[in-house]
Amino acid sequence: MPGVLNQVYTDLLTQHADRLAVADTQRRLTYAELDAAAAEFRTEFDGWWSEAVAPGEARPRVVILAANSASYVVAYVGLLRAGALPFLLDPALAPEEVRAVVAGCGIDAVVHDRPLYPGIEPSGSLTSGGYALTRTAPGAGEPMADRPEPLASTEVCRFTSGSTGSPSCIEFSGTAVHNAALSWRDATGLGADDRILCFAGLFNGLAFNTSLLAAFLAGAALWLPSGLPTSGQVIRFLREIRPTRLTGFPALYESLLRRPEPISELAELKVALSSAAPLKPTTAEELRTRHGLAVCNYYGVAETGPLTFDPFPAPDHGQGRPLPGVEFVFGDFGDGTGTTGEIRVRSTSMGSRYLNAPGAFEARLDRDGFYATHDLGSLRDGRLHLSGRAGARLNIGGRKIDSVEVRRVLLASGATEAVVFAVDKRNGDPMLAAVVSGPEGLTEDALRARCLERLASYKVPERVVVVPEIPTTGVGKPRMSAARELFHKATDSAFTS
Repeated sequence: MPGVLNQVYTDLLTQHADRLAVADTQRRLTYAELDAAAAEFRTEFDGWWSEAVAPGEARPRVVILAANSASYVVAYVGLLRAGALPFLLDPALAPEEVRAVVAGCGIDAVVHDRPLYPGIEPSGSLTSGGYALTRTAPGAGEPMADRPEPLASTEVCRFTSGSTGSPSCIEFSGTAVHNAALSWRDATGLGADDRILCFAGLFNGLAFNTSLLAAFLAGAALWLPSGLPTSGQVIRFLREIRPTRLTGFPALYESLLRRPEPISELAELKVALSSAAPLKPTTAEELRTRHGLAVCNYYGVAETGPLTFDPFPAPDHGQGRPLPGVEFVFGDFGDGTGTTGEIRVRSTSMGSRYLNAPGAFEARLDRDGFYATHDLGSLRDGRLHLSGRAGARLNIGGRKIDSVEVRRVLLASGATEAVVFAVDKRNGDPMLAAVVSGPEGLTEDALRARCLERLASYKVPERVVVVPEIPTTGVGKPRMSAARELFHKATDSAFTS
């Protein structure tokens, strides 16, 4: 039986055959051309894969490690057609993190647009659609008998930063992914005449939920620029394709405000989405005043899918209203009667579990199936408003960072104690910082260099202050307030919080 997603894509590519489906700077594909390219990828993959495995062997687990492009979509749809299980991985992850995914998830092959890292040894490769397809050697991951088995309903896996020191792999059923796309299409009025300009990586929930399958359900066109979304690049695409929707992280919108000239094309957008970290109210107001652009602070959680949308965004509207199929409760487990507190959510687009962290996903569900997000917030006038984070997660420029993971790497790099936190620069941008104690001779440069070997660059503290000792509480835990005071003293109060 074909998977849900394979059947949905097959139907849509036929239904919208002559319309533009996906494009980048090098390649434009109609729905019919995407259909043919995915079929060709599937044929090449099937022939290549069958050379290495016995008939009837379990479906291959394949990581896509690549930047946004039309070819990415071809590979994704082609893998679904081949009955493979795609794992969508952030190409910015550090080599050690990628190796941990290959081992911990029992990955069989990698589709990649860049050289593989040392430690992931190939045992056969192929080039298809501009990508390399590389089988991982039998010794590159966990022994076959020991690798975790995905649920039968799982059709795609995506990742979130975990507290275990490696990315947590979220299993999604085809039905959950389809529900997320249907909910987004219907709630936001996405139609066939829409042109989506997406600067968020397709591995990320912002793009995956709002700009991939949802676009195809509507018969819309999806544009996928690669590279950093500098203001110049954004403006060039705005003028060339006249998009109706823009998808990106807060840094994209903040970069537009650094341009002195008016950007009239921004006022033509019907929907502008920002995610992960809410836009600062001053940024949102200036975009509205200078460029006539109202940005929607979309709220979604990697494990639960898209959660809110506001068709009439304003700086004081928060994250928008719950999407169909989404329910919020607030407060601690067992207390869902309040209207403020830790946000817990239940949706029809939720993931099933973590493949590589047994029990961790389930531990964040209450008896009614509501997932604890670790975000703090409230519903006011039917709109969700965020007020901070509970626990160790930090939000730096739209990236969710686990301070426990960063602290663990600092300790493994020579520090005897470490405190990781966020500070605001003078211009208001957030920055990841750390205060560490350690032996004489331990330096900021050495610690950052060691962190870069083990963590994605966005998880590496921009500033590390090394001190002889960090004051502790009565039970021996480092005092956050004292660490912050030491940081500000060492940096001459160059940061505001």
